[in-house]
Amino acid sequence: QVQLVESGGGLVQPGGSLRLSCAASGSTFSIYAMGWYRQAPGKTRELVALITNRANTNYADSVKGRFTISADNAWNGVYLQMNNVKPEDTAVYYCKADLVTRHIWGQGTQVTVSS
Repeated sequence: QVQLVESGGGLVQPGGSLRLSCAASGSTFSIYAMGWYRQAPGKTRELVALITNRANTNYADSVKGRFTISADNAWNGVYLQMNNVKPEDTAVYYCKADLVTRHIWGQGTQVTVSS
């Protein structure tokens, strides 16, 4: 089993930076990709960034050039560096681990971008 715990959310001003962390524990050897997703009030959950076990990355168009995803070699941690944040980045951010037979979600961390 894999467990995920997110941290690093909070209140940040427009144009500021924030770094989210996702600590993974358990059978992390079975993970082949991890990603960050977000869900704003009244909207569906959407992919923000994804990284695979071959270090390939994929980003939502809305965050390209501003956000960077990275991961430890052993999948012990996945990070989302958020730069030049905008009010529309406000959402609950979730970490997800992709295993062969299932997906594991973290509990989420709130990010609020406001002056």
